[in-house]
Amino acid sequence: MPDQTNKTQTLDRARVLSEALPFMQLYDKRTVVVKYGGHAMGDEALGAEFARDIVLLKQAGLNPIVVHGGGPQIGAMLTRLGIKSEFSGGLRITDKATVEIVEMVLAGSINKQIVAQLNQAGGRAVGLCGKDGNLIVARKVEHKVHDPESNIEKILDLGFVGEPAAVNPEILQVIQKSDIIPVIAPIGVSPDGHTYNINADTAAGAIAAAMGAARLLLLTDVSGVLNKEGNLIEELTIEQARALMKDGTISGGMIPKLETCIEAVEGGVEAVVILDGRVPHAVLLELFTEHGAGTLIQR
Repeated sequence: MPDQTNKTQTLDRARVLSEALPFMQLYDKRTVVVKYGGHAMGDEALGAEFARDIVLLKQAGLNPIVVHGGGPQIGAMLTRLGIKSEFSGGLRITDKATVEIVEMVLAGSINKQIVAQLNQAGGRAVGLCGKDGNLIVARKVEHKVHDPESNIEKILDLGFVGEPAAVNPEILQVIQKSDIIPVIAPIGVSPDGHTYNINADTAAGAIAAAMGAARLLLLTDVSGVLNKEGNLIEELTIEQARALMKDGTISGGMIPKLETCIEAVEGGVEAVVILDGRVPHAVLLELFTEHGAGTLIQR
């Protein structure tokens, strides 16, 4: 009986590999941008699995690009160094001292940890940030809030918080011709040389659009976009996504993620997927199976 069980398991593995072939052919030599963050990035076992999956993508002929966040690690370092964060409208103000720590944590420790994991998994990874090769030229974010008392719209000064004004993909185009996997920290630089902290989702979307990516995968701590009953919505068009935001079905932190998805697709990305990074091998399930693993947004 054990022999029969082993034989069945072996056949199941062979069938899974065989069924993945059409998807490998579909994405052959195509660019896939993966935004890595949330719980998956803080879990050592999930991090090791993620690294193996990204290396597998490269070995299978895809061109994976990893863009990572690091909010919790930044907060922990600021606390450790005794730097108190000021908030306005619920958003962290990033002054000059804070942005220096942000750059140190994102482009330093976190970036190199991910690079080391990928290399340990058998890949050849290189860490970058938006300053390298002027990859991400940034501009200051203007965050507008509505004051209900005065009924006046005000602009909050968040300091050195930026957004991509332009992405220069030349350095990534050179890298994708090699066996190197780029790992990018979302730090940008303005034309006058100032450093800006950029939301990782936003940076990943801009990079995916500039590279004409086949897919942008946003790893989150939820299963994807949910309807009013709390069930997963497997596919959305841009128009449907906008309607769900307008009628209140989608709210909170999912709104900026969906806005990033819409901008990326309108910018030339074939499709964007919001998926749960806590699920083992979520990236492989999304790309190499017919069922997918989250919510797909496309035209």
